[in-house]
Amino acid sequence: MNISTLIAHNAFKYPMKEAVVDPYKRYSYKQLNDKVNRFASQLVAQGFSKGSKIIIFMPNVVDFAVVYFAIQRIGAIVVPVNAKFTQPEIEFIIDHAGADALIAHELLFEQVKGLSSRITLIKTGAAVEGWLSLEQMIDAGDDMSITCDLKEDDESTILYTSGTTGDPKGVLFSNRNILTVATMIAVEMEVKPESRILLMMPLSHSAPLHLFFIAGCFVGATNVLVPTFTPDLLIDIVEREKTTHFFGAPVAYLLTAKHPQIGMRDLSSMKWWVYGGAPLSADEVTMIQQAFKTNRLTCVYGLTEAGPSGSLLFAEEHGEKTGSIGKRSPLHTELRIIREDGEDVAIGEVGEIILRGEGNMIGYYNNPQATEEVFFGDWVRSGDLARFDDDGYIWIVDRKKDVIISGGVTIYPKEVEDALLLYPSLQEVAIIGLPHPEWGETIVAYFAATERIAIEQLKEFLAQRLAAYKIPKIFEQMEALPRNASGKILKRQLKMEE
Repeated sequence: MNISTLIAHNAFKYPMKEAVVDPYKRYSYKQLNDKVNRFASQLVAQGFSKGSKIIIFMPNVVDFAVVYFAIQRIGAIVVPVNAKFTQPEIEFIIDHAGADALIAHELLFEQVKGLSSRITLIKTGAAVEGWLSLEQMIDAGDDMSITCDLKEDDESTILYTSGTTGDPKGVLFSNRNILTVATMIAVEMEVKPESRILLMMPLSHSAPLHLFFIAGCFVGATNVLVPTFTPDLLIDIVEREKTTHFFGAPVAYLLTAKHPQIGMRDLSSMKWWVYGGAPLSADEVTMIQQAFKTNRLTCVYGLTEAGPSGSLLFAEEHGEKTGSIGKRSPLHTELRIIREDGEDVAIGEVGEIILRGEGNMIGYYNNPQATEEVFFGDWVRSGDLARFDDDGYIWIVDRKKDVIISGGVTIYPKEVEDALLLYPSLQEVAIIGLPHPEWGETIVAYFAATERIAIEQLKEFLAQRLAAYKIPKIFEQMEALPRNASGKILKRQLKMEE
């Protein structure tokens, strides 16, 4: 089996069933498969073949599905790119991946119209100088079915990490890696042919793409694609499309929970409200559950390099375990927490999470040194420090790279962040360490709040909760902290601003 065959099989099995929907188009599985064959034939005519690397620069629209599966169908490698990337960031990926082509959506065309024609450039809408038209290529394509002969261990996709701690790395996946984690979500979260999956988080990210989009295509469900996220859109589309599954960053839930109309809208079709990328506090979970009128809130933890996969905290486990990432890894995944010497930690002891399974990446593309560093045998290092509690639940302590050493003492930024977030008007915070000539590092706090806050008030607040050596020496209030498209705070950018 390979990813391309999912659409071909469902076109035979469910020809008239809706496969992909966006605000502008609705394709059945047969219509989608026909479009895929037509565009794939044109890619072949342009000289692309197995191993060619083709960048997709699109928001969540039906055309993404067409080009994604057409690229796979000819055995080429898909390189989805974040729709918020600038031209220099895209040029970095073109060079690093050795890309042969780029396919852009007209909504994003202004960001890439100056790209060099040293690679083949394709866009939706009308053709312009130096760019081919996607629609014209599909119209000129051949209806004849194309058989994809890729095996499960053949290369499929390169996803670029967010670059929160350095230049983005290209994570290379085989068909087997992706099908493994898609199967996992289908089983763990009851994705069935009658499911309707709402995809508002960018399909350039591993969780929306591999876990939910591919799981939906795997079983013959309907994928509802939305180019952007707003609270208005979320509640409107759930109500109109009667979706059953949604994955979002915690900020998507927190913003929507405050929507003035949420209590008047019918969200009863939803069976799985899934969040990941950051934890939610007990108070936040309660607020979301009340606003959404649901007890179906589920947390997923994982990393791109593992497919993604990692662990699960199910709806019924929220309560006193809210904030943890669950107590077990999902189907096809194994999880350990190890000390520096590679041995398993004791209960309560802090160590690094490592993961094993067939969802694990092949490696970092064109970066053998980073690949060697991240693998521990056949386990992938997460970079996340965590501990088991007495009940076996896993609690993230911090990112290994974020740990601050000041005066020879270890400080976990997450502990300081969690304490600061208890301050009533404070909305978001990031704790980083900056070089200090005497102490090694000094602790700096960046925060956003609904009002101006006196620094001495924050210091006094923290003094009641933390040891003195953990209290930041520098505080800086901002309107909002920089985040990437998946909602993660860009600590690297904050360090560069100092």
